Amino acid sequence: MANSVYQVNKGINQSIEFKGLKAQYIWYLGGGIVILMILFAVLYFIGLPSYLCVGIIAGIGTLMVIKIYRMSHKYGEYGLMKALAKKQLPNAIRSNSRKIFLMDDKNGK
Repeated sequence: MANSVYQVNKGINQSIEFKGLKAQYIWYLGGGIVILMILFAVLYFIGLPSYLCVGIIAGIGTLMVIKIYRMSHKYGEYGLMKALAKKQLPNAIRSNSRKIFLMDDKNGK
């Protein structure tokens, strides 16, 4: 049996990268694999044939891996959080009153 050595860190002050996955996407892939294992167990206990269970899990797993790798390459380490935050910004701020711009010199209101 040969020992496998995987390089996890790329250097000092660099984000963790493993087989092309960056930072949080490693956790997303790990969580997805755990969910797929649970789904396989549920499908098997329901009574579906094992080959059908393996086919379903393999198809979903392939799509999941492709999607996670695409997100990792597209967004990088912090890009997904930035994209989600940008969606929450309003397009415009509307004000029907000028009260907030008028200040009283005495109280600062």
